[in-house]
Amino acid sequence: MTVLAPIKRRRGRPPKDQAAFSETKADLIRSGMELLTEKGFSSTGLDEILGRVGVPKGSFYHYFGSKDAFGSELIKQYTTFFNHKLDKFLLDESLAPLDRLEAFINDTIAGMARHEFKRGCLVGNLGQEMGALPESFREQLNEVFIEWQQRIALCLEQAKCAKQISVKTDSTEAAYVFWTGWEGAVLRAKLEQSDSALKVFSAYFLDSLK
Repeated sequence: MTVLAPIKRRRGRPPKDQAAFSETKADLIRSGMELLTEKGFSSTGLDEILGRVGVPKGSFYHYFGSKDAFGSELIKQYTTFFNHKLDKFLLDESLAPLDRLEAFINDTIAGMARHEFKRGCLVGNLGQEMGALPESFREQLNEVFIEWQQRIALCLEQAKCAKQISVKTDSTEAAYVFWTGWEGAVLRAKLEQSDSALKVFSAYFLDSLK
């Protein structure tokens, strides 16, 4: 698991220098994403996030209007990060389309193992907490899943053209099934602290396409 180096606590009001302000805000977002992928939104207090970055509690609202606004920004930033990761694999033309999906799966399994299966998917974690979250998060999270499904569906369409999977495969439906099952497997992996659920689901899913 990655361990953050201690950061010296900043005193007083946030820095006036724009570069320093932006750096501190980015540190808060990074700290929030790390904690929320482990613990979720409801279980993560501002004190814990601020403590990792060394920002006094009273200064938080100079960077974000509220914890809800902070959560919304975390979803945006995590989505940008994860979209980049998906594109890195799914648009890799050096691999056949279905092999790209397998490469993404294997990389994600390795990443969870590095963090001892304590970190999952921020979007999936928030989806499980929806009953206790602002209603505004619902549309934002749904839009993220739709984006991810579209990326997988495109990859599967290319796999059909490459004759790697059955031409009868409904790529849009299969992409929906993938994310529904994958998020459940990520949750089970955290629970069991094992890659078994991830490997079983991905093998079953990939086999079902052929």
